[in-house]
Amino acid sequence: MRSNRPGPRTGASAPSAPVPLDDGAALLGLPMWQRLLPVGGAMAAVCAVDLLSGRDTYLASLMSVVPPLAALLLFPMEVVISSCLGLLLMVGLTRYDGLGDAEARRLFEGTLVAYAALTLAAVFISHFRIVRTRHLVAVRTVAEAAQLALLPPPEPEVGPVRVAARYVSAADLAQIGGDLYAVLETPFGVRALIGDVRGKGLPAVRMASLVLGAFRESAYDEPELTGVARRLERSVARHAVSGEFTTALLVQFEPPGTIELVHCGHVPPLRVAADGTATTLDPPDPWVPLGLAQLAGGKPQPWLERFAPGDRLLLCTDGVVEARGADGSFYPLAERLPALVGAADGDLAAALAAVHADVVHVTGGPLRDDAALMLLSWADPP
Repeated sequence: MRSNRPGPRTGASAPSAPVPLDDGAALLGLPMWQRLLPVGGAMAAVCAVDLLSGRDTYLASLMSVVPPLAALLLFPMEVVISSCLGLLLMVGLTRYDGLGDAEARRLFEGTLVAYAALTLAAVFISHFRIVRTRHLVAVRTVAEAAQLALLPPPEPEVGPVRVAARYVSAADLAQIGGDLYAVLETPFGVRALIGDVRGKGLPAVRMASLVLGAFRESAYDEPELTGVARRLERSVARHAVSGEFTTALLVQFEPPGTIELVHCGHVPPLRVAADGTATTLDPPDPWVPLGLAQLAGGKPQPWLERFAPGDRLLLCTDGVVEARGADGSFYPLAERLPALVGAADGDLAAALAAVHADVVHVTGGPLRDDAALMLLSWADPP
């Protein structure tokens, strides 16, 4: 039974954590009164300063700040309306202050011309800002839909294994990454794959889909996990262009308390024991990424690890472990993971969400590279 198709969301997190495109995208969804509030505040501030300064001080020209501010916050028609209101206030303040001589009147006329030019420019700026923002939102939506089609969320339980997966998009607009994961229940046990294609964009997506297709086919045919790895290697080597490769980690769950792993140049997994200790499962014989086997010769070697009931296994891509803080240090995943998993109280999806939030907090901003995470454990007994 193929168990990686979309299923109930209980226990499985969404494959993508949306990242705001920019402040302009957020402004599109705000009510009009919230967008008008800064512009109205600026008008009120200019009026207050001018009135408090008395008739001897002419500050009505400061109302020229309204069109540029409106261009950044409002839609074109709202820019026109707010600018006209600002113009009326400026004329009223000018009448209040008075125009004593011809030079003052010429100054006022020049201010009107400049205000009209600013208003016209603000309307064009607002129009192109809205068009650009809507275009970027549409492109990002398509990119996220493509990623969702490539990586549907796994079912919360695949055979005897509980699963949660999370895909985190980097804040680089529509650059779809090549991170991938899959979990299948096969005649040989539950098998999981996590990988990372070198590069971004459509070539990375193409290679990721090829690797996933090869895994979903070979996982049912190959009795040995190394056989699955060899099939993946041949597929990548056959279709990859020069210099392309894919890091991968294969895991096979063998009840009641063992896992078999095959390492192909990927980030080592982390095991969090029931007592809260974290262990990095480094391969005794590391292997090269998929697509580079012809440079190394030989074949990848599997190894066994203890995986007892109550343990958690985290598989992730380098977008997590290579995230850097302000001081340039890497995110200390092995140090912080036990507390984050423990605080989730057995909820694997909540634990992954906590890991993502903690990475963002520690590094001081959104991830600069896409990241895929999977957290697995033995299913609770009935």
